[in-house]
Amino acid sequence: MRIAVVGSGYVGLVAGACFADLGHDVILVDNDKEKLAALKDGQVPIHEKFLPELLNRHRGQRLSFSDDLEQAVRACSAIFIAVGTPSTEQGEADLSYVESVARQITGGVEEYKVIVEKSTVPVYTSEWIRKIILRNGASPESFDVASNPEFLREGTAVTDFLFPDRIVVGCDNDRCAAVLREIYEPLTSGTYYKRADAIPQPDRASIPAPIIVTSTKSAELIKHASNAFLAMKISFINAVASMCESVGASVNQVCHGIGTDSRIGPRFLNPGIGYGGSCFPKDVMAFRAVARECGYDFRLLDEVMRINEDQRHRFLRKVRSALWTLRGKHLGVLGLAFKGGTDDIRESPAILIVQSLLQEGCKITAYDPAAMERTREVMNSGIKFVNSAYEAATAADALLILTEWEEFANLDLNRLNTELKYPIVIDGRNLYDPEVMAASGFTYYSVGRAASHPEGVPALKNGTHKA
Repeated sequence: MRIAVVGSGYVGLVAGACFADLGHDVILVDNDKEKLAALKDGQVPIHEKFLPELLNRHRGQRLSFSDDLEQAVRACSAIFIAVGTPSTEQGEADLSYVESVARQITGGVEEYKVIVEKSTVPVYTSEWIRKIILRNGASPESFDVASNPEFLREGTAVTDFLFPDRIVVGCDNDRCAAVLREIYEPLTSGTYYKRADAIPQPDRASIPAPIIVTSTKSAELIKHASNAFLAMKISFINAVASMCESVGASVNQVCHGIGTDSRIGPRFLNPGIGYGGSCFPKDVMAFRAVARECGYDFRLLDEVMRINEDQRHRFLRKVRSALWTLRGKHLGVLGLAFKGGTDDIRESPAILIVQSLLQEGCKITAYDPAAMERTREVMNSGIKFVNSAYEAATAADALLILTEWEEFANLDLNRLNTELKYPIVIDGRNLYDPEVMAASGFTYYSVGRAASHPEGVPALKNGTHKA
């Protein structure tokens, strides 16, 4: 099938490359000519595993690039809208880009097309897209609007697309649903997975991929409800971690105890410094705004956001507790991206913590395997970027772990101890065992677990220790 994907951002670029890998002919459309030129030249603008391989495999063959939306619509049977939906000041999703695309699509609707929402949008967006296209002159029989929300995690977006937990397709008639079923047939039939050049299968993959066909409104709600629930799960375990610290329990043991319940499950029960990125903060606010428009006060979401913000403040209090005063302190920082496996720093709790520490008068030496260039674009004073975790630790008063990169969980502890001015590690991602850290000579703070100290280094009442 010939498919147009409008928008070459995170969702659009991954979707376009993956549709091409399924065997479709894809036109990736964007009005940013510089970005298109870079893509045509083989440059990959985001850090995402397997994406460079897919772009190199299909660029100039099954995957082409264009800035002519009308022409792309005429040439394709399905048009996926994957443009940005940033938050407004009121927390609602800004749908102006979606509306603009809907207006432009109309000029290319000459025979039957399926227009598919791929961007994360509130309920009723499909109805508005249909209204806009009709207002601009398309006949009612010439198109349908569907919702096909994405459930991609940054860092594993390609495998999430090709090995999905489920494919949700929101359609209001059988003709429209048949087009979406055909597009995803290589996944739902399992034929894609038999190919020798298929992307490697991740753990816990559902093969063949299950497809769920719903109404468009249900599909729109599924996306926002899914992200809000996952954000709630993160905030819940962070709140439990705070209780663990107060009573002297181990959040690891609590997570294991509740995560083995099949009704709850262990995933997303990872205490830390809170969620971030381009999805959860935006989508939780947008879902709350949708609820208010519908006349429902979704106060649970207010608490989810409050706990998430408080988690950063609690971590900063840990830093103060470990160091007493912050002005003039030299801190090593490991991690700037909002999570491991990506270079995305949008709403990154690591960045927000670093900014707060800089305001307190700290000097920061930071290392991240992928996100330093993006961080340089928004922060260039008071922070020094280095090329390894050990360089970040050199002569630092303490080392802060803010992103769960795999390499940060496998450091040479003896070398790390030697590099630090004081052997203090404040771990916002619980990458290490407190007993192991104490045995290695570190004063170690983490989330939801008691601080640990080397033998002979007594803790003070306020949580600090005698250096």
